[in-house]
Amino acid sequence: MLNLERGFDSLTSFKRQTAGYVDRLDETGEPVVLIVHGKAFVVVQDAATYQKLVEAAGKRDREETIAAIQVGLYNVRAGRNKPTRMAL
Repeated sequence: MLNLERGFDSLTSFKRQTAGYVDRLDETGEPVVLIVHGKAFVVVQDAATYQKLVEAAGKRDREETIAAIQVGLYNVRAGRNKPTRMAL
């Protein structure tokens, strides 16, 4: 989880002290949001956490797709769908 107390720093600071940021990331596992021109621009996080995030997003997408297919099948069984030729 992102620590809003200390999770934001400037890109300039990151460039100057990269090793320190990497050490902190290794110790805490907390990502750092880098600020450019006063706005959040990039997130630095460890690869394992990023992989978990990608996998979770993929799982959510699959679950949403399966749910949409199930709704479609339910509607077909309930007679709520029309043949394509009739719909067009």
